[in-house]
Amino acid sequence: MINEPIVALATPSLKSALAVIRLSGEGVFAYTDRFFSRPVSNLKERTVLPGTFSFEGNPIDQIVLLAYPGPNSMTGEDVVEICCHGSMVIVNEIMKAYLSCGVRYATAGEFTSRAFYHGKMDLVEAEAVNDLINATTAEAKNAALLSLGGKVSPLVKTLKDDISALLALVEVGIDFPEYDEEEKIDGEKLMDGCLRIRALLHDLVRQGEQSRVYREGVNLALVGKPNVGKSSLLNALLQQNKAIVSNIPGTTRDVVEGNLSIQGIPVRLLDTAGIHESEDAIERLGIEKSKESIEEADLILFIREAGTEIDEEERSLQRLVEGKPVLTVFNKTDLRKNEGKPGIYVSAISGDVDALKDAIVKALGVEENAYKIPSFGNARELGILKRIDAEIAEVIEGVENGVLLDLLSAILQNAYNDVRELLGEDATHDLTDEIFSRFCVGK
Repeated sequence: MINEPIVALATPSLKSALAVIRLSGEGVFAYTDRFFSRPVSNLKERTVLPGTFSFEGNPIDQIVLLAYPGPNSMTGEDVVEICCHGSMVIVNEIMKAYLSCGVRYATAGEFTSRAFYHGKMDLVEAEAVNDLINATTAEAKNAALLSLGGKVSPLVKTLKDDISALLALVEVGIDFPEYDEEEKIDGEKLMDGCLRIRALLHDLVRQGEQSRVYREGVNLALVGKPNVGKSSLLNALLQQNKAIVSNIPGTTRDVVEGNLSIQGIPVRLLDTAGIHESEDAIERLGIEKSKESIEEADLILFIREAGTEIDEEERSLQRLVEGKPVLTVFNKTDLRKNEGKPGIYVSAISGDVDALKDAIVKALGVEENAYKIPSFGNARELGILKRIDAEIAEVIEGVENGVLLDLLSAILQNAYNDVRELLGEDATHDLTDEIFSRFCVGK
């Protein structure tokens, strides 16, 4: 039952100066009256109340209580937030008091899901809550705030209206077959409408892919034969000695990871073991893990030593990364001259990697200030937009091949329903349960 009372710790389950316990649902004000030194049930407006929380006649803590009467609350229900001292003993005793009278623990994302079901936010805004919590850079946070602030959902209003208009155009031809053919359906108008919709979809997907880079980050694999300076380059990018550096080839026997931000983009670096033939069992395991890292990488940094000719070992590596986005990086320019071969020239040992950072952002196709543009930026949203695009492309093909109007109508109806799914209109519980299960408890 959506309105049943729930409780959760909204702050980390750790000792801290303060902790926040959140409740929502029917009866939470009345339950709070049992434990709090000041009455809450008759409140009609948002109120902050300092007082004492007691259970079974024993004072537990001096707290600050925030009361939010529904429907003017985040969830649309009566909401109570208790700010107490951050001892887990205190938190557990307060939670125990509420659980004793029938309040249950909230599930992951249940507060946000209630906000969605009570019409306080659409599904795009609800998902932005999780994006905001998981943001690791200021740019990712700003992109999520645009969605949470309702700046993204209106982008599909034109899309929804245009598909609806085309659907109406086709339905006229189905419902009034007695009209002359030229009055029944305007094929040119239908085609122009489809092309306009596809152009809009392509813009939304392009902007969304860029926003997704900021929100979810990227994996970069450093690939190259042994002793070309992959570990030194990783250390230079991270500005710390994360990986062991040695003149001995094959020093790195496992995948070494590091995280950084490049122009606001969260980047996970994967320094792979030098990929080559080896008789060493441990080294072979590291090489296999390196191949796995290449598979999951969004961009490959193919590291070569400046001033050297490509050899068969490196050609083998080129074949291994074929089909993946690759940026060729010539290292050790402090020792060897720049010979002008296509690629990025760096000196990891001197920390000269600014050009590489710029090239990485360019290779990822991210435009400057892309995080400031409202856009659909998660996998679910982008997947739906691409599905709609495929459906509109099918309509265009159908018009060109003279397929039955009933079939065109069915395809357009699917596209219209997909737009509604994007916003969470008439969303199924299976869909929303899967989405909100990714949230933390207490949000």
